[in-house]
Amino acid sequence: MSATAEAVEMAKVAALAADDKLATDVVVLDVSEQLVITDCFVIASAPNERQVNAIVDNVEEKLREAGHKPVRREGTREGRWALLDYVDIVVHIQHNDERNFYALERLWRDCPTVAVEGIAALPTPAADDAQVEGDTE
Repeated sequence: MSATAEAVEMAKVAALAADDKLATDVVVLDVSEQLVITDCFVIASAPNERQVNAIVDNVEEKLREAGHKPVRREGTREGRWALLDYVDIVVHIQHNDERNFYALERLWRDCPTVAVEGIAALPTPAADDAQVEGDTE
């Protein structure tokens, strides 16, 4: 079983909204095979609390315009790690420090990523190694 079309569409709206506010390392993971409580994680980060909150606000606005309302919001006051639960998707907006420490992509590395047109995919470690080797000219 993979993520529903509605969940993927919601995740894409959230990812693009995060990208609009200059979120970094935006990724969508299809976690439906591993979790029964949600289909997709959207993960994005920012270098400071103010930008984390701006990203959260834009994600909520764009999903509201698409007819979706979060059932739960956590961490939005601190601006370090905000979680927006839309049931079908869960959006994680993290400060860069939290993103590096908790490394959600590593925890869920067995889950496929969902491509979002307009957002560059995160490089894989193997791709990083090839890039470094290619730069030794």
